[in-house]
Amino acid sequence: VSILFNNLVISDIFEKYGGKGTFFVLGNTLDNRKETLKRMALQGHEIGNHSWSHRQFTNISRDEVKDQIMMTRAKIYEITGVDCKLVRPPYGDYNDEIRDIGKELGVSFINWSVDTLDWKSKNADAVYNEIMKDVGDGHIILCHDLHKSTVDAMEKVVPDLIKKGYQLV
Repeated sequence: VSILFNNLVISDIFEKYGGKGTFFVLGNTLDNRKETLKRMALQGHEIGNHSWSHRQFTNISRDEVKDQIMMTRAKIYEITGVDCKLVRPPYGDYNDEIRDIGKELGVSFINWSVDTLDWKSKNADAVYNEIMKDVGDGHIILCHDLHKSTVDAMEKVVPDLIKKGYQLV
């Protein structure tokens, strides 16, 4: 099971229980989070690209899409030394043209199979219940750890998923 995150807070929960997460980050926020990003990379979490400034790829020019991806990719590399080749497009929105840009840049796009709607409910129990009712082998769970309720939910989700035999990657 993969759990995708947009922000940089929750890695300690994974560390506590021996799991890993994939953290999709916005490039324009990283100068204020360098040490956290470095630590997450050293802990073995996957770092992903969530664009520079959360622009919807299908509403901007081809060159702007490339800039959104490559500026973030360069910033992640500058901070961690890791070349990030996974991109979660803002709003999960991409099409064949965006996919072609990804091929040109050597990146792959990834979305989710379980949306916790944590941004909407902002309720730890609702987030937990959404994950546990829909989770399955190979599923990718979307969360946003900028919400305290999501972080609270993860304190329960992570150990419960591990107890059920899932490997968190």
